[in-house]
Amino acid sequence: MSVIFCDSNCELWFDKAEELGLKVISMPYTLKGEEYYYDLGKNTNFKAFYQAVREKNMPKTSALNEANYIEYFEPYFQKGEDILYISFSSQLSATFSFMQSAIQTLKEKYPQATFTWFDTKSISMGAGLQVYEGAKYLREGHTIPETVAFLESFRDKVSTIFMASDLNHLKRGGRLTSAAAFVGTLLSIKPIIMVNAEGKLVVKSKELGAKKAFATMVQEVIHKADISYPVVILNADDEEHASQVNQMLTEKLPEAEIWQQPVGPVIGTHCGPGTIGIVYVKKEN
Repeated sequence: MSVIFCDSNCELWFDKAEELGLKVISMPYTLKGEEYYYDLGKNTNFKAFYQAVREKNMPKTSALNEANYIEYFEPYFQKGEDILYISFSSQLSATFSFMQSAIQTLKEKYPQATFTWFDTKSISMGAGLQVYEGAKYLREGHTIPETVAFLESFRDKVSTIFMASDLNHLKRGGRLTSAAAFVGTLLSIKPIIMVNAEGKLVVKSKELGAKKAFATMVQEVIHKADISYPVVILNADDEEHASQVNQMLTEKLPEAEIWQQPVGPVIGTHCGPGTIGIVYVKKEN
C-alpha cells in the first residue's frame, strides 16, 4: 500500500488535500510569541494574520526538527507502507537536513519500508499543483516510480510568478538588498519574482507600478499557459487586485479553470501583505 505526504508550504487547499487522502506535514510559524501550524486554510484566520503583520507584528518561521519528522513518518514505516513525500523546494529551507536524519533513523529501524522523496523545486501552489497532479496520477493505479517519472517531466512545466507589494519583506528575507528595497519603494518599482529551475527565487523583471506588473504577469500566462490544467491566482490579503487579475485572465482565457485562494501565513511571512501571484502550467518546458 502507498501513502502520499505533502507539506503545508505547498498550500494546496485543505479540501483538495482531504479529497486525495494526503498526509499533510504542517509547517510552523510564530506570531506574537505564539506558535501555529498552517492547516491549508481549514481554520486559518487570514485577515487577523495579515492585520497583525500590517501592525508591525513580524511573524517568524522555523524548521521542523528530526523528532517532528519521525512523529509524522514512523506510523507508516511501522506498517511497512511505501511512502511518497512531495515537498516544497529544498533550496528554500534548512528543514530538509532534519528530515533526512529522521529518514535515516527510520530506515535503520524499519528496513522493510520504502521512502521516496520528490522535491518540487517550488513553493506555494507551484508545489501544490505538482502535489495535486502527482497524487491523482498515483491514485489512477501507477506505481511510485512511475509517479516520480511523471513528476520529473511535469515539474519543469509549472511556473510561479508573483509581485510583492511591500519590498521590505523581500529585504528581510534576503531577496532584495536594503538599497534596492529603498529605491524600489521610492519609485514604486514592483519586481516580478519567479521560482527558477533550481528552486530559488529570482527577480524576473522590474515594473513601474502594480498595474503594469499585473499586466505583465497576465500576458505571460495568456501566451504560455496550458489551460488543460488549473491556473491559480494567489493573494496575500488583497482580494480586490486578485479579482482584477482574475477578470483579466478570464477575458483572454475564458475556458481556463481558475482557482483563487489566499497565501498562507508561512509563505506570507516572507512575501508580505498585498502580494499577488499566479501559478500555471506551461505548454512547453
